[in-house]
Amino acid sequence: MGKKMQAALKKVEPRAYPLKDAVELVKQAAYAKFDETVDLALRLGVDPKRSDQMVRGTTLLPHGSGKQIRILVFAKGEKEQEARQAGADYVGADDLMEKVKGGWMEFDCAIATPDLMGAVGKLGKVLGPRGLMPNPKTGTVTFEVAKAIGEIRKGRVEYKLDKAGIVHVPVGKVSFEASRLLENAQAVLESVVKAKPASCKGRYLKTATISSTMGPGIRLDAVALAKQWA
Repeated sequence: MGKKMQAALKKVEPRAYPLKDAVELVKQAAYAKFDETVDLALRLGVDPKRSDQMVRGTTLLPHGSGKQIRILVFAKGEKEQEARQAGADYVGADDLMEKVKGGWMEFDCAIATPDLMGAVGKLGKVLGPRGLMPNPKTGTVTFEVAKAIGEIRKGRVEYKLDKAGIVHVPVGKVSFEASRLLENAQAVLESVVKAKPASCKGRYLKTATISSTMGPGIRLDAVALAKQWA
């Protein structure tokens, strides 16, 4: 463990912090030379092996993510033109699919029109493991291409339960004002809490941690957070 990390750890007490205090502390504890991303890690009381307890969705960060998103759109005809006009970075159909199939992954988000999902679905083994597969539940399979691109540019983020029952969501950058990070984090928490599966019994939000890319994890008061959006 480096000296900078040791110094950062000394700033964090072994207790659960209110969200507002934790956001301010995550900025103080960050030490990398680059603008670190701030992430929320939420451990949920669900069984990731059960399809009826899958937690997945999107939320719009009020102040954006601070990240430049490269958007790819699988579309043809009018929708291809719409995507180009809306500012998509890469647009196409068969040509792009072949490129992706060959290992090209120079994009952060993929959108597809419903009529092309039969073909795009064949890329599941490539896109799925990277979390890039278009999905109707996250608004990335749609004929409203311009709207989807606009929302992503404004700061729409996706989240999905992993195999360990944890949801990881970026809420901004260390350079953001604490008030903006707080509002972004609140938007994510509200969305995830509201996405509680009907089949989930008992405590839903088990633990919550906020951290910067290189900084220490700061434990949040999960009970208080759950009550706030109950």
